[in-house]
Amino acid sequence: MRFAVSYSTPFFGVDPDRLIAYAQHAERCGFEAIYLPEHVALYPGAAVGPMEITPSVPFADPLDALSFVAAATERILLGTAVLLLPYHHPVVLAKRLATIDVLSKGRMRLLTVGVGTLPGEAQAVGVDFASRGRRADEAIDVLRLLWSGGADGVSFEGEFSRFENLCSYPKPLGGDLPIHVGGASRAAARRAGSRGDGYFPGGVLGPTERAAQLEIAHTAAAAAGRDPGAFEYTRWGSIDMPVERVEGLAEQGVTRIVVSASTGDPEQARDELSAFAERFELANALK
Repeated sequence: MRFAVSYSTPFFGVDPDRLIAYAQHAERCGFEAIYLPEHVALYPGAAVGPMEITPSVPFADPLDALSFVAAATERILLGTAVLLLPYHHPVVLAKRLATIDVLSKGRMRLLTVGVGTLPGEAQAVGVDFASRGRRADEAIDVLRLLWSGGADGVSFEGEFSRFENLCSYPKPLGGDLPIHVGGASRAAARRAGSRGDGYFPGGVLGPTERAAQLEIAHTAAAAAGRDPGAFEYTRWGSIDMPVERVEGLAEQGVTRIVVSASTGDPEQARDELSAFAERFELANALK
């Protein structure tokens, strides 16, 4: 089991010193990665399920923020939970992600993408809300194609992207980046299996539905010629979760748990991360 932390700028704010201190402390504690969320734009009445989002909360750009974190850390991996893939131009995104990976010496390794749930946000960036699933599928294909292409260029003819003999450099270290898929639907699970390297489901789902979605992801991975055994399964956890809860998640096939401090007070947040790291002996993973 691997453990990571989340830093929600709507909750913690966008103070640069605080972000860096949180990331550096998580790194010292032995956490594997730090994740940031994304919303491109909000508006009054925007809601995820029954929960309305205050439109003035600060959602910092996750990739810019992770690049900032990378410059002040040495080991901790960089992740998004989730990057709203249909709202990014895949050719531009391929360059941004590869650049962060190169400059961080190979740490942009936990990219998790989703399709978004706010119709007004899609409209604001010129995306037909009904097309966002197809756009996400195509964007994943474009990212992988551009990262794999050589000096002769690669070509693509899709519903949303078209180009000929295109070159995109620099490449991610090793030539590719893992892409995880987030969501809480069976469509997201299928996308994770057929195109992704892992599944990071959110939402309030019962154990039966969660198990069904994981099986869908594994089946889709096998059908696509991917190794289900190498498929990663990430879940949210709480900062006070006991060892028994983690053991139960491991039995469900979970390979990574992401937690966050529960308090806005910086000193108390550091104490919470330290206590979690001690409870699960994360420092031993660094040895």
